[in-house]
Amino acid sequence: MILVTFIALVSGAVTIRFQDLWQILLGSAEHSVKRTIVLDIRLPRVLLAGCVGIGLAQCGVVFQTLLRNPLAEPFILGVSSGSALGAIAAIVFGFQFIGAVSACAFVAALLTILLILGIAHGRGPVNTTSLLLSGVILNAFFYSIILFFISTTSEEKLHSLLFWLYGDLGRSRYFHVAAVAPIVGLGGVFLFSYAKNLNLLAAGEEAAHHLGLAVERTKIILFVTVSLITGFVVSVSGVIGFVGLIVPHLMRMVLGSDHRMLLPAAGLFGASFLIAADAGARVLIAPTELPLGVITAFLGAPFFILILNRKGAGWGSS
Repeated sequence: MILVTFIALVSGAVTIRFQDLWQILLGSAEHSVKRTIVLDIRLPRVLLAGCVGIGLAQCGVVFQTLLRNPLAEPFILGVSSGSALGAIAAIVFGFQFIGAVSACAFVAALLTILLILGIAHGRGPVNTTSLLLSGVILNAFFYSIILFFISTTSEEKLHSLLFWLYGDLGRSRYFHVAAVAPIVGLGGVFLFSYAKNLNLLAAGEEAAHHLGLAVERTKIILFVTVSLITGFVVSVSGVIGFVGLIVPHLMRMVLGSDHRMLLPAAGLFGASFLIAADAGARVLIAPTELPLGVITAFLGAPFFILILNRKGAGWGSS
C-alpha cells in the first residue's frame, strides 16, 4: 500500500521524480508548482481514495456475509442511488456553498436509510427480505429521477453529473478526508467488533440462532451501519463500482472466511486497489482524466468473470 501511494503521488499529467517527492514530503523543498501539485492536489486525493477503498471493501465483506451471496455489494440497498440523487440535485439546482454536493448527497443517503427502514417496517417486523425489497424499489425510483435530470440538464452541467455518477475524486480536499476518515475508521472498528457474529452468520442463520445469536437484530444493526458508511463514502466520491464486489471475494479466496482477518485485509487491499485505480484514471489519457468507475470496471469485470468460471466459486465453496 505504501508503494502504491508513492507511485500515485508521482503519477499524473505532471510527472514528479521520487527524489523531488521525498523532499516535498519532508518539507525541505522550496515553494514551487510541483510542491503545490503534491500537497494540495494529489495528497488529499490519494488519502481520500484510500479511505473510500477501505469503506467500500469492508462494507462489501459484510453485505456478502449477511446475504450469503458473493455478488452482493455495498450499493445493493439503494443507498448509493439516493446519495447520487442528492448530489445531482445539488449540481442541477446550482447550490454554491462549500461542500454543497457532498452535503446534499449525505443528507439524501440518510433520508434513504430512513425510507428503507420505514417501508420495510410498514407490514410488520423488519427482516432481510423486506429490507432488500424496499431498497430495490427505492433504487429503481431514484434512478428514474436521476435519468430525468440527466435528460433535461444543460450540457454545461452534464459533464459534472456523469463524472460524479461514475466516480470522481478530482475535487478532493483535506476537509473531505477529515470528514470521511473518522467515519470509515470508527465504522471499521465497529464492524470488527462484530467479526465473531459475522463468522456465526457465515455458518448459517439457523446455526447462529442455535448458538445464541439474535440473528435478525444483528443483521439490521449491520445493515444500517454499512449503509451509513456507504452513504458517507458515496457522498464524497460518487458511485464507484466493483471495489466492494471484487476485493472481498479475492480476500476470501486468499484468507478464508474468518472476519477477524478478512475485514482488515479487505480494507488494506481495497485502499491499495482504489489508489492505484485513481492513479490510472489520471495517467491513461493525461492530461484528460477518466471517471474512476471506468477504471474499476475495466479492472474488475474481467477478474470477476474469472472468479465465476472457477470451479466452486459460489458462496460457501472451499
